[in-house]
Amino acid sequence: MPTVQDPADRPVPIRPHPVLARRAALRFVLLIGVVSAFSDMTHEGARSITGPFLGSLGASGLVVSVVAGGGELLGYGLRWFAGRAADRTGRYWAIAFFGYTLQMAVVPLLAVSGNWPVAAALIVTERVGRAIRIPTRDAMTAHAAHRLGGGWAFGVREALDAGGAMVGPLVVSLVLWLHGSDRSAFAWLGIPAALTLLSLVFTWRQFPNPADLEAEAPAQLTDSAPRPPAFWLYLAAMGLIAVGYADWPLIALHFSEERMVGSTVAPVLYAVAMAAEAVAALVLGKVFDRVGLRSVLVVTVLTAAYAPLVFLGGLPLAVIGILAWGLGMAAQESIIKAVLTTIVPADRRATAFGLFDTGFGVAWFVGSILLGVLYDTSLVALAVVSALVQLAALPLLVLTRRRLSTTASKG
Repeated sequence: MPTVQDPADRPVPIRPHPVLARRAALRFVLLIGVVSAFSDMTHEGARSITGPFLGSLGASGLVVSVVAGGGELLGYGLRWFAGRAADRTGRYWAIAFFGYTLQMAVVPLLAVSGNWPVAAALIVTERVGRAIRIPTRDAMTAHAAHRLGGGWAFGVREALDAGGAMVGPLVVSLVLWLHGSDRSAFAWLGIPAALTLLSLVFTWRQFPNPADLEAEAPAQLTDSAPRPPAFWLYLAAMGLIAVGYADWPLIALHFSEERMVGSTVAPVLYAVAMAAEAVAALVLGKVFDRVGLRSVLVVTVLTAAYAPLVFLGGLPLAVIGILAWGLGMAAQESIIKAVLTTIVPADRRATAFGLFDTGFGVAWFVGSILLGVLYDTSLVALAVVSALVQLAALPLLVLTRRRLSTTASKG
């Protein structure tokens, strides 16, 4: 932050006018949101066809499952290391640039991959790049939280993120319809990949030090411990929700096997889910800034209904279930992360985001296996287990809220 010298020769920080500071914070969130939009357009577009693409190269169903699940596990597991490195070195932008560049470079390379092992390696590498850049992106976004409100800062960014995730699969569907080639689709995704990196450079030039966006006296509800007890309670609660949340490929498989929709319509339903996520992120952000952690409690109750609706109902109920699923995805990337800004001090946020994502990802991977087994056994069992596991997070969320209230009253 800029400084001036007082008569005693001590540096005095120049505090920007609150209105100007809020505008700067919003501008940063919008810019980092544009980066996320182009990024999601690229990698979500690619993810919508990587399974069939691997199959066309001779990979078995087991290989596709291992590559997808293992890539996600690695992609979450590395986030703690990336976040810790960012907090220790302070080189947030450098680590973000490395992660984004790695992730964006490998997607168009899929267009020239000659066999499934090479394609599988590129798919896993894309997840690694995402793992490296997400904790730093979230930590930098959190600097704007105390000017805008944590819910609104993460909600706006996630709305733009989900918008890109909605457009990407639609672009891929259009390319497939026009050209009928997975390789052509991967090649066309090189355009939003390049735009991701260009917008990242522009954002960096505009905000080389996002920490300057922090309010003068952030109202943090923290214990003195690096990771206070509330953090672990909250992670345990979110872990239960992750266990009960199905991957989109499993939902798409159900639609296909039940002949609810044709293969060309499934990506459109995914786009509908992403559209719901984009709208929900904005609404949830505003609600969170008014009522706090209670919003997470309400969302948990609502999204626990997605599995019975999707897996036990007909198409109309399944569409409602998809909307509930999108609501949950919005919460996971907006208000759920906004809560962390009230638990962990600013200088440890990247580490906290990384550790949180690692634990959440491990729980998600365990849940993916569990729900996959239940899907082959009983759809009723899948729906019941998914709903009950998510609802089991409610007591832990209540305890987390009490812990934060107690800490705030002591402060």
